[in-house]
Amino acid sequence: MTIPSLLLPMAVDDLSAFGKDPWWLVIIKAVVIFVVLVLLTLFNIWWERRVVARMQHRIGPNVHGPFGLLQSLADGVKLALKEDVIPKAADKVVFVIAPVIAVIPAFVTFAVIPFGPEVGLPFTDRTTPLQLTDMPVAVLFVMAIASIGIYGIVLGGWSSGSTYSLLGGLRSSAQMISYEVAMGLALVAVFLYAGSMSTSQIVDAQASTNTLDVLGLEVPVPGWFALILLPSFVVYIIAMVGETNRAPFDLPEAEGELVGGFHTEYSSLKFALFFLAEYINMATVSALATTLFLGGWRAPWPLSMWDGANEGYLPVLWFFGKVLVFIFFFIWLRGSLPRLRYDQFMAFGWKVLIPVSLVWIVAVATIRLAASSESLDRTWVMAAIGVALALFLAMFFLGDRPDPEPEALAGSEEPADVYAGGFPVPPMPEGGAVRGAAAPLTFHTTTRRSSVTTDGEEI
Repeated sequence: MTIPSLLLPMAVDDLSAFGKDPWWLVIIKAVVIFVVLVLLTLFNIWWERRVVARMQHRIGPNVHGPFGLLQSLADGVKLALKEDVIPKAADKVVFVIAPVIAVIPAFVTFAVIPFGPEVGLPFTDRTTPLQLTDMPVAVLFVMAIASIGIYGIVLGGWSSGSTYSLLGGLRSSAQMISYEVAMGLALVAVFLYAGSMSTSQIVDAQASTNTLDVLGLEVPVPGWFALILLPSFVVYIIAMVGETNRAPFDLPEAEGELVGGFHTEYSSLKFALFFLAEYINMATVSALATTLFLGGWRAPWPLSMWDGANEGYLPVLWFFGKVLVFIFFFIWLRGSLPRLRYDQFMAFGWKVLIPVSLVWIVAVATIRLAASSESLDRTWVMAAIGVALALFLAMFFLGDRPDPEPEALAGSEEPADVYAGGFPVPPMPEGGAVRGAAAPLTFHTTTRRSSVTTDGEEI
């Protein structure tokens, strides 16, 4: 009896290229990653302003430097020179440490992201991979370090001594828990197909090129997991936007509700650190999506047909090109969609993304088992998966009760309870919304009372 390969122990990852760099090369790699992330943040801020300005028929930054490229640098200098204010009611130690806790994990996660293949160093005979390090559980390392960054936001909101900041921190922690679960489940299917949790091995697993018969012609198709595992890719894209607190999921800092959220009381460099952490986290989740779903540093088709496209330092260009596509997606969402209501956002994470991810994982595991087993009939397996998916989709459309009709509420004898749904929605004024100028304020006047003292003075 043969054991299916899916049930066999996972093969040992080939990480022999790592752990051989001298200390000076490790320091150079770390410094290069730090500089690249800082420069990428400055560019992303400028790019976001230019793209959103074009979407809103404005010009955007165009004064400081060519095309306004130095605008982000000018803003950074301005933040550094602003007055640093610490609220009197704040816990000063935690208030200062919180931005540091938020920004350090954003840099650390790039330690296991592969930027390119193994290359030769100039003026030496030494070769090294374009990656700081790798490990058999590198993706889990990224998820764990990213989870630490949320402590900075929660502690910053709690230590500010402000109700708005506290609510923003609590929202961020609840948001992270719900969307971190969906993001982790979306990656399980990648682990099943790649057979590894190492970032470099996952990139290598997407190197194979499949062929598709189109009108009698064999068209090569890249083996990207974004095409093979499309539901996982869609769930990850949605979860990564919620994970980074970006619009339309920027509920922890909703200025219409919480003034500024968790960083309301922050200023100067401490606010700049929160700002830096947000944009680096955008680059982190984009780089992780590129690595896990878009083939990493490997050239896209049809450039991959050229033998030299994946050699030397040229793959770094393909990697950052894919990352910038995801960052443009972030900017596009911010300029297009309005902010969601918080209860809708949380319900979408728990009631839609997580169940869909669980069902998809079961389907992928079943398909992998059927593909590696000779005793199972694949036709019946695929039919069973199709029926299960149809029933699962029907539950979404038939599970919720429809809202009562307005006519039914108007004809009821008792007035409708506007708080019945559990949401703090104040009742509308009688006769509908008030239009025009606001009603004048009236104040109750107290009756003037006087008393006469023994000296004859009136009080």
